[in-house]
Amino acid sequence: MKNLLTVIGARPQFVKASVVSFALKEKGIMEDIINTGQHYDAEMSTVFWEELGIPQPTVNLAVGSKSHAHQTAEIMVKLEDYIMSSEKKYDGLIVYGDTNSTLAAALVASKIHLPLIHVEAGLRSFNKAMPEEVNRIMTDHVSDLLFCSSEIGVSNLKKENITKGVHNVGDVMHDAVLKFTEIANRRQDKSAFSFVADEYYLATVHRPSNTDNDQHLSAIIAAFGSLNKKVVWPVHPRVKTKLAKISLPKNIELIGPQPYLNMLRLLANSAKVLTDSGGLQKEAYWSNKVCITMREETEWVETLENGWNTLVGADEAKIVAAVNAPYPTAERMAIYGEGDASERIAQIIYNS
Repeated sequence: MKNLLTVIGARPQFVKASVVSFALKEKGIMEDIINTGQHYDAEMSTVFWEELGIPQPTVNLAVGSKSHAHQTAEIMVKLEDYIMSSEKKYDGLIVYGDTNSTLAAALVASKIHLPLIHVEAGLRSFNKAMPEEVNRIMTDHVSDLLFCSSEIGVSNLKKENITKGVHNVGDVMHDAVLKFTEIANRRQDKSAFSFVADEYYLATVHRPSNTDNDQHLSAIIAAFGSLNKKVVWPVHPRVKTKLAKISLPKNIELIGPQPYLNMLRLLANSAKVLTDSGGLQKEAYWSNKVCITMREETEWVETLENGWNTLVGADEAKIVAAVNAPYPTAERMAIYGEGDASERIAQIIYNS
């Protein structure tokens, strides 16, 4: 494959694409990028393109925030129109992760018989109440090349009778953390933050199961208020309005969505991490930070080994207990590859 179309639309996908796009270019593979506009706020999208050096998108579909059905359908219609009217003939289409952009692009590719490449294949939370779980399962089942982050992903696919085109290449987010942490350290502007290293916890809460459930959100906020350090919380735009109506404990400091380099610095200087995100669980792991995950399950089960990640749900007592637990004494296992997943992906695509 020498001429590819990549479809991305959400913040984590921008980070993943930044390292894979560079690797593709190094192999001489031509790539056009479609930004669906699923994350449309400038702080969640535009700044990432500028900061990470991602090639400018060929088209921005500008779908914005809608219901799952409307968002997925609009991406499908606009993406198919673009592909069918384009003078370029693509050899394959790349998608990342498990967003509505991913599913929509996967369905379009399968219907027009365009080979589909899924980066971060094989993840399973085994909770189909999560929209992401449905998206990733359906995408895997119509993909031609499936790049897994670990052997667990390969095993999950095998259980679903998916074995052809499956490769364990490691995690492209590991590539990004290694690359951009170094850049963040070189460019560090100490005046950008007033937070003292190890004197705060870094928190992100954005999943509807937590933010749209008043009981869950109240329990999480109460837990944060019981902690012995400041809780620095970069707030997703969707959550900001809701929090404005709530009286928050004094130790919670809300800040706006952060560019990727700032998030890496916040992570590096934090004492521990509290999140319901998928990506931040791994970034914490690679940064030697204990992670407390406010969900009942995780796709990244490897991080649970030796206490580096703990599942606590939205339970106030469990959250506080996990934060107050001592740091693990066991070393982190070397999982998710050696930081060369992007190069391995580019080589496999080049040979396909």
